[in-house]
Amino acid sequence: MNEANDISAALSGEERQELAVKLTETQGKLKNLPADAAPMERALIQLDISELMLALDLKEEAWNEARATFDTFVKNEQWQHAVEACNVMYQTEQPASIVALGHGVWMSVTYPIAADTSIAMLNHIVDETPADSDGAAVAAMVGYYIADIRSTDEEHDSMTFLAKTILGNVAKRHSNVQTQKEMDAWMFKLELNEPDVFLPRLSLVVNSIVEENWWFDRDELRARLPVN
Repeated sequence: MNEANDISAALSGEERQELAVKLTETQGKLKNLPADAAPMERALIQLDISELMLALDLKEEAWNEARATFDTFVKNEQWQHAVEACNVMYQTEQPASIVALGHGVWMSVTYPIAADTSIAMLNHIVDETPADSDGAAVAAMVGYYIADIRSTDEEHDSMTFLAKTILGNVAKRHSNVQTQKEMDAWMFKLELNEPDVFLPRLSLVVNSIVEENWWFDRDELRARLPVN
């Protein structure tokens, strides 16, 4: 989990100062909210604060701010923002960051949030797993599946290309796959061709990440899903 470190290290002194000023301004905006401000208004500002803190490598502080927003987003069914909060928490490298990743992936697949956000969360699983892990292959395949069915017409080509590249890299590191014929055989062997097979397998991966540390009742959230 070094994405945040990479961002922070790449900042120039001037960029860091600009972010620090923006953080102070955003914190002031939060402080000046009226006492009766809507919880969502407060949570959105806190999410902005957490992202700025993460960029400045203030990891524990970023975790605290992002975690404070999460329950509000879930209560208000703001799934995109909830996953964005999980993405921040994952990158803060705190004790429960891996649990936040599991939550973010579960919501990324369960709800129709932005395809690029879902792909990013699934790619974190790829980064977290060993080269020979079937779990990485499943996560990469789900990323491609989501890119294909959820991308807008304008972004479909770029999103599927990104997801296919991730899947190809996983296949190469997993089984040294080099050709399309080898790719087809690899996908057949790992049963990556059928959503009815690979989606439940991702659920097992997520369960192994979160274990018993769920922050919400998944059955209750599933019951809120619209009936097709």
